[in-house]
Amino acid sequence: MEKLNKTANVYHLYHSGVAVETESKLLVFDYYNDNSAGKERSLETGVVEPDIFRDKEEGLVFVSHNHSDHFNPVIFDWKQKADNLKYILSADLQVNNKDEEYYQMEKYQKLDLEDITVNTYGTTDQGVSFLVEVDGLVIFHAGDLNWWHWDKFSPAERKREEREYKEELAQLPDVDIDLAFVPVDPRLKKDYYRGGEYFAKELKPNLLIPIHFSNNYSITEEFAEKIVELPVDSAIIKERGMKINYSNFDLER
Repeated sequence: MEKLNKTANVYHLYHSGVAVETESKLLVFDYYNDNSAGKERSLETGVVEPDIFRDKEEGLVFVSHNHSDHFNPVIFDWKQKADNLKYILSADLQVNNKDEEYYQMEKYQKLDLEDITVNTYGTTDQGVSFLVEVDGLVIFHAGDLNWWHWDKFSPAERKREEREYKEELAQLPDVDIDLAFVPVDPRLKKDYYRGGEYFAKELKPNLLIPIHFSNNYSITEEFAEKIVELPVDSAIIKERGMKINYSNFDLER
């Protein structure tokens, strides 16, 4: 069987905001911090300048829900400088003047866009999570889908959160996930790892990339150490704009 070389460049933008550069596309998920971490504005300083989409056949902009730490309306201004954009948005966003290049999705829906497939799944908070197939890659972005084990919750509430998270992950298909962006939130204190660890055990992505940790970068190293015995690589992120090169050879199906 011929082997496929599946490659991507991943940029950590901020919090849950990430950019994934594939062979022909640039995908941006849950962008909200538009203040550059350096003098110049680029993916390497944690922001998106719309000119960069011109270097690709197509740009795809995803928003999992309307919380302010996942959505910045500036994304719609990018269309003025890049006419090759499509927007895949949770149905809870209010979008004015939308045209055929704006797609709003409820959970458990499928969208086929020529050479890209988007499936939405549920969440344990608001909006949707995304499973995307593009350029031979399978990418999952959880949005706010997480095992929210808060200190303030009663034992019954914690059990409910655990049950709902596990039930939601059980909805995901049995596919080989290349890149999984999963919350590892330090506000959960000692229980920050629960959702990410369970995801790693059950779904076994080739690379798990923590999100939803604001500027607490040390949590990504703690998490990598926490799951070191599992057969899953977990990215250690040190700063905004950090670039991760992903390459995986897999058997053609």
